Amino acid sequence: MLSIRPAVLGDVGVLNALIHEMADYERLPAATTVENLARDGFGPQPQFHALIADCDGQAAGYALFYHSYSSLRGRGLFLEDLFVQARFRGKKIGDALFARIAAMARAQNCFGIMLNVLDWNRPALAFFQKHKVRFLDDWKTACLDGEALQAIAQEE
Repeated sequence: MLSIRPAVLGDVGVLNALIHEMADYERLPAATTVENLARDGFGPQPQFHALIADCDGQAAGYALFYHSYSSLRGRGLFLEDLFVQARFRGKKIGDALFARIAAMARAQNCFGIMLNVLDWNRPALAFFQKHKVRFLDDWKTACLDGEALQAIAQEE
């Protein structure tokens, strides 16, 4: 049986493990820790929200998202992660997580859900195409981090 529920402080260990599993799948480093997740998601000013998908009593996947704001469109949600463990794929768990996020966005009067997908991740691309997500090919995702972030910050 599948249930989708909001993550609570007691889930940070499971959430951290799932995040690291997703990072391994995406061949990216994960720097999150249980301490960071507890502070940033369950402290006095949560920076994110998460849902846990439980399948037959086991954590099968998660969605991590936060509120965003567009000067052109107003409030939105940004879906940072949507991940289902390989052994649970094909059971519509990703669909259920995505539908719950969409329902939350509608209930909160959001214009929509923004997200990023790695261009090589064909299963993720197909999943989002199936749900009629519109890819914004004329926009480029950009990130200022590491030494470049340090250098520009020192100019202040």
